[in-house]
Amino acid sequence: MGKPTGFLEYERLSEAYEPVPERVKKYREFVLRLTDEQTAIQGARCMDCGIPFCNSGCPVNNIIPDFNDLVYRNQWFEAIRVLHSTNNFPEFTGRICPAPCEAACTLNINDDAVGIKSIEHAIIDKAWEEGWVKPEPPAAKNGKKVAVVGSGPAGLAAAQQLAREGYDVTVFEKNDAIGGLLRYGIPDFKMEKHLIDRRVEQMEAEGVSFRAGVVVGHDDMPAGIANDAREMVSAEQLKKDFDAVILAGGSEVPRDLPVPGRELDGVHFAMEFLVPQNREVAGGPANPISATGKHVVVIGGGDTGSDCVGTSNRHGAASVTQFELMPMPPEEEDKLMTWPYWPVKLRTSSSHEEGCERDFAVATKEFVGENGKVTTLRACRVEWKDGRMVEVPGSEFELKADLVLFAMGFTHPVGGLLDAFGVEKDGRANAKATTDGEGCYKTNVDKVFAAGDVRRGQSLVVWAIREGRQAARAVDEYIMGESLLPR
Repeated sequence: MGKPTGFLEYERLSEAYEPVPERVKKYREFVLRLTDEQTAIQGARCMDCGIPFCNSGCPVNNIIPDFNDLVYRNQWFEAIRVLHSTNNFPEFTGRICPAPCEAACTLNINDDAVGIKSIEHAIIDKAWEEGWVKPEPPAAKNGKKVAVVGSGPAGLAAAQQLAREGYDVTVFEKNDAIGGLLRYGIPDFKMEKHLIDRRVEQMEAEGVSFRAGVVVGHDDMPAGIANDAREMVSAEQLKKDFDAVILAGGSEVPRDLPVPGRELDGVHFAMEFLVPQNREVAGGPANPISATGKHVVVIGGGDTGSDCVGTSNRHGAASVTQFELMPMPPEEEDKLMTWPYWPVKLRTSSSHEEGCERDFAVATKEFVGENGKVTTLRACRVEWKDGRMVEVPGSEFELKADLVLFAMGFTHPVGGLLDAFGVEKDGRANAKATTDGEGCYKTNVDKVFAAGDVRRGQSLVVWAIREGRQAARAVDEYIMGESLLPR
């Protein structure tokens, strides 16, 4: 695949970014896509490795060597056909996926991995520019109806697969616009929302109906999650009106930190900060939480924390500090020990590069305030012994904090949704459903399936797309007795 000697002749070329002083002034994307010529050269680096572990490293099992080779040979139309055969929305994954495929790349054992993510990004953007991405309506309808609850990547993938197979699909979304946390959780500087809008237009042309502003079966919303519901639909009504229901909501209940001072003004969940900001960028009201001129502390070292850092920098924060409870990971992994699996190593995001102090093995003990507003954070150093966290004696310290954002992940989906359908939960309070064998993705309730974060817990967009596609096949088999949809 690619050029047999390409990996010996060409160096990895990563996508460039706009300069920090320019990009922090705005909320639009700042990644500069590779040119066609640069992409072809990167495709040439794909080795004829025999067993492409990148395929299995990718949750949707993208046929990576094939589209690398096609780009190298300047066969872009064929490349997007191959890419779309496994991934409904490569413009999402090509921007925000952490690229586990690259960690699994054979070349990554002792060299720089093939830039698979940048190649995927270039293929799909070129396909849209050339007008190759068009609606694919079914040749005929089958008279069956499916409801999809949640319009994130899992719900959208399931809906598109089923609509193309002839089903009448209705997607229900509690917010005023389609996209789930793709729209309201991910900042525009990482993924602009017109990318969602054009996919919605495509899917509407394929026969999918979208009903925004509708809550299904429950009214309990966790802090920080947008809720524009104008009406409610009962779980019983959906089961009555549709031949199958796919629950594809997100994992939306955030982890809290119940330490003294938690009630102070200025201490918030990350989504209480990020969601209103996305609304403001879309032309809505101003974000009620401002980081301008403030000393911001972000607690949590993952992607959500990084998004808080980038947004705070764009507000003009006086300082941004990010705490992580775990020890600082190594800057470079031991590839011979970890390959082809996703390694634990220090990852520095574009938001970190814009300005952020990072500190590891830190536990927050208390928030201190004046006149009801947080002013100081008290913390300590910790060590991990035999899997247990132990405070380092005499390590307490204080840090000025005007705004504290909790970005420690999400525990499980909103309980009311699963309860309304009577869906059995697993030990983590997610919907209980298997992913293999007969009845995969099916819950204990007849006609009700679950896919994405609502089933597997907080995870990646690419995993959500995979589960949505597989759930669509499971529903097709359940209703029709067999399915030609790919897994």
